[in-house]
This record gives sequence, structure tokens and C-alpha cells, in this order.
Amino acid sequence: MKETEISKHTISVLVDNEAGVLARVIGLFSGRGYNIESLTVAEVDAGSRLSRITVVTSGTPMVIEQIKAQLGRLVPIHKVSDLTLAGPSVERELALVKVIATGEKRVESLRIADIFKARAVDATNTSFIFEIIGSPEKIDAFNKLMEPLGLAEISRTGVAAISRGTLMM
Repeated sequence: MKETEISKHTISVLVDNEAGVLARVIGLFSGRGYNIESLTVAEVDAGSRLSRITVVTSGTPMVIEQIKAQLGRLVPIHKVSDLTLAGPSVERELALVKVIATGEKRVESLRIADIFKARAVDATNTSFIFEIIGSPEKIDAFNKLMEPLGLAEISRTGVAAISRGTLMM
């Protein structure tokens, strides 16, 4: 990879679950002009009061290294891992997708949902809300196919990611 080539990275950050930690992480990104493409936060160990922040961002290799180094210096961060470079990982996202359609477009939206293994979680005479789980690329592809059929609204959770195998965060 060239030093000037911009690439997307998924960064996992293990932090103390306490007030203000997320604000400090977000402040690091906004204060330096780094973009956050996806952000998820959840407690992962109630006994130790630890949370995982998963951030998807883009940058040159130098920018990504700066982000990781600056995150590592924040307190109370325990560990920073670049899942993109650390080895195989699994990334998933959930989206709710509202499609307003009637007639053949309604039937076609159901066919496409079936192909993508999306579930209809709500239906009216003129609309569906589909739940789809998968990689961000899968959700993007689903949404693109739904656009001409009456895509009206999308709500996405953001990426949740974890390393595969015995590699621990």
C-alpha cells in the first residue's frame, strides 16, 4: 500500500465504561479533522466495567497510525486494535430499511429481500420495513437495489467487529 493511498480501517478500542470516555474519543477525531464513517459502543464486560468502541475511519497509513497512537494515549483506554491489519475479523451491521411500494414493485422488493435474507419486520398495505444483517457492503448493495422500488428511509446501527480465531482484543 502506498503511503498516500487512503483506505478504510476498523479500529476497536477497549475502554473503561464511564461518563465522558466517548466524548474524549469523538473529540480526538473532530479536533484533528478525522472522519468517522461508523461508530458503535457497548459494554462488553459488566464485571470489569469495560466497553468496546468500534470506529470505522479512512486515511493514509500515516493518518491511521496517528489515530491509533493518539487513542492509545487517552485515559482510560486499555487497548487499541486495528482489526483491518490485525488479521481476519468479522464485521456486521444491522439496518432497518423502509420501502414504500405497491403492485409489482412491492412483489419485487420481497423477492430481493429473500435473496439477501432480509426479514420483513413490519408491513402495511403500502410499505415494508426490512431488517437486514451483514457486512456494510451487503447492506449497501441491498439499499441500491431497493432504490428504484421505493426506498424511503434507512436506519443503520454501525459496524460491530471482532477478530477471528484465538486472537483476543
